[in-house]
Amino acid sequence: MTSTPSSSGNPGPGFRRPVRLLILGLGNVLCGDDGLGAVAIARLRARYETPEGMSILDGGTLGLSLLPYVEDAEKVILVDSIRAEAPPGSFVRLEGEEVGPAVAGRLSVHQVGVADLLDAARWRGRLPEELVLLGLVPETLEVGLTRSARVEAGLPGLVDRVVSEVSRLGFELHPRSHDAACDFDRSSDLARALGL
Repeated sequence: MTSTPSSSGNPGPGFRRPVRLLILGLGNVLCGDDGLGAVAIARLRARYETPEGMSILDGGTLGLSLLPYVEDAEKVILVDSIRAEAPPGSFVRLEGEEVGPAVAGRLSVHQVGVADLLDAARWRGRLPEELVLLGLVPETLEVGLTRSARVEAGLPGLVDRVVSEVSRLGFELHPRSHDAACDFDRSSDLARALGL
């Protein structure tokens, strides 16, 4: 007997999500401020250990390719640039039913892929039980590896907000030891080359 997708987002009896919390960075590091999600994830992974039951991923602009990761998670925090009527670098937080319309019209050059991702999970009845979108308002989405000064200045605060959100959801991130963080940084040559 097979179960049919439900609009409630419940995956049906007997299904157990293997990842309790997914933190997913989105965006294109080649398009200025659009890469802030990937940068925030790189900084988060450099400073904190990933505990069991949690996954911290840079999803870039992979769109529907990320569907298995989203469907396997109980709760998801998306990190991305978010267009809003606020100055560049301003923090934005959306949750629940606010997230769908935001990814359909307020993200940047990759918004169609993210909207399709969430729509597919919803249609299959596998949308996470809790969905939060955190980000900063971009100033420029032009091709380039550097971010605007205001977004760059807001990135440390965004990482702190992600850590606070993780705590609000009932999880805990443990800081890496100084030596481990340095080793992690040294192993990220490509990330540094891309301005992360």
